[in-house]
Amino acid sequence: MMPGRFITLEGGEGTGKSTQARLLCAALQARGLGVLLTREPGGTPGAELIRTLLLDAGNDWTPAAEALLFAAARADHVAKAIRPALAAGQWVICDRFIDSTRAYQGGADGLPDDDLMELHRIGSAGLLPDCTLMLEVPEAEAARRLALRDGDASDRIGGRPLAFHSAVTARFRGFAAAETRRFVAIAAAGDPQVVHHRVLAALAPLLGAGA
Repeated sequence: MMPGRFITLEGGEGTGKSTQARLLCAALQARGLGVLLTREPGGTPGAELIRTLLLDAGNDWTPAAEALLFAAARADHVAKAIRPALAAGQWVICDRFIDSTRAYQGGADGLPDDDLMELHRIGSAGLLPDCTLMLEVPEAEAARRLALRDGDASDRIGGRPLAFHSAVTARFRGFAAAETRRFVAIAAAGDPQVVHHRVLAALAPLLGAGA
């Protein structure tokens, strides 16, 4: 059996992660590969319940409480969905993973990265992706996409101030610059199909080895 691969898509709000995850899933399936398309927070019934708690604008979680909830959701997701799929030889395509916690609760909210990674070690045995695609668009384009997607109904994280989201974007860029073996920065403005071809080009080494 060929090994499964774990691919995550990361980036700030409005960068097109969900669209590119769906396109990538379809392209891999067309190659005859088994694929699990999933997301965080979520991906299992328990984790989806935690997602509702996290994103409900009526809840006022502290950064530490948010990090603990994300870690709990991720632990369930990894144990019940991601690891079983990888063990079965599937490719797992996940819209957000640990690096979003590092960028949002770590970079923008100020929690130490070492503490967040320790939570990840405890909850998910430190699982990391084979490749993390970090999607980037200019702030004005991201804001336009968010307005089209959410209107006046942003969730409690997406609706935070511009300075918060700028800090998140800067944090992701820092990860991509520091962790070049895992991260690939993808210019994600413009035609989704053009961006999709950039994604496939970034994954060519893994596809060549596993297809």
